Amino acid sequence: MRAADPHEDLSGLQHRLGHLFGDEALLRLALTHRSFGAGHNERLEFLGDSVLNLAVADLLYERLAGRPEGEMSRVRAHLVRQDYLHGLAVQLGLPDLIRLGEGEARSGGSQRPSILADALEALIGAVYLDAGYEAAQGLVRRLFASIDITPGMAAVGKDPKTELQEWLQGRRMNLPIYRVVATSGAAHQQVFDVECEVSELGHTERGIGGSRRAGEQAAAAAMLSHIKTL
Repeated sequence: MRAADPHEDLSGLQHRLGHLFGDEALLRLALTHRSFGAGHNERLEFLGDSVLNLAVADLLYERLAGRPEGEMSRVRAHLVRQDYLHGLAVQLGLPDLIRLGEGEARSGGSQRPSILADALEALIGAVYLDAGYEAAQGLVRRLFASIDITPGMAAVGKDPKTELQEWLQGRRMNLPIYRVVATSGAAHQQVFDVECEVSELGHTERGIGGSRRAGEQAAAAAMLSHIKTL
């Protein structure tokens, strides 16, 4: 008797999401990593990232009434960072459902935080395409329902890009410029070499990461380290 394929029945995931897909192909696409084949979730991830940021901004506007814009921006950055999304993805059971190529699966891709966080963003994008913004917003609110959102989050776990931006803004300097200098590795396991330039300091720093976003964070961290020596 053939073993059950967890991808053949995604009703459990739909129950946990609180959304029944009209087009289940969108759900399957959201769970497909680029290592699996040509039809993968990166476009849905791009869309879901924007929907997530808007929905979280709306949530913070409601929950942090009267708080300044900069504070809300910092709390949002804290909530949508990779480790938060990874934790939510694990709670939804995505490690058992993500579709990976054989090489990625053997190397532990189903547990990799970046892959799971990206899949969660792709799911949000899939819900948006399947049923519109209100449905996607409802999903985001359910995902964050148990999190105690407070202004104090603005001072917790500030990421390097945010910290660097605030340092420059506090001195009325232009924002940093990030450039991808080089990429290496297989298509499903690329490494990004990113440069961070602060023009008014006449200085650049480099950072390496498994995604462009991670490379930018590493470059920003290097720039912060340099700044602290000035």
